Amino acid sequence: MALLPILRFPDPRLKKVAQPVAKIDDGIRKLAADMAETMYEAPGIGLAATQVDVHQRLVVIDTSEEKNDLLVFINPTLSRCEGQQVGEEGCLSVPGIYDKVERAERVTIKYLDLDGKAQTMAAEGLLAVCIQHEIDHLDGIVFVDHLSQLKQGRIKSKLAKQARVTA
Repeated sequence: MALLPILRFPDPRLKKVAQPVAKIDDGIRKLAADMAETMYEAPGIGLAATQVDVHQRLVVIDTSEEKNDLLVFINPTLSRCEGQQVGEEGCLSVPGIYDKVERAERVTIKYLDLDGKAQTMAAEGLLAVCIQHEIDHLDGIVFVDHLSQLKQGRIKSKLAKQARVTA
């Protein structure tokens, strides 16, 4: 397994829409394992392939406290969204930035597992938010896109300043 570099907002590659995974093979399984290792190391609770500059519809998520409940979603689609919740979100591609985003409270997701089998899962709370956040990445949407233009500008300025300080 290997750690992968995570793209940082406002990198234009984060805007690319991911293509469906055509074939689930050892390459996709290795990518999922590398993404999981990268997510745990970061540390985060979700990572989309788009964030590591691979534009295929693949997401890894683990919202467990123990970091022992890895979920891998290939070609995920939301088939149902219900209710509303507003919660603070952050993102590995937008380090140190957190803001409130409105999301569905409960979702149903259809996807393929690492064996290529079709699956359906219902989720609520944090897992539902994380699923929506990561599918947004696959669609070229970063959570700050849900914020006002003013907040987006401030975030870009803050991240540019951070980059200058660490350079």
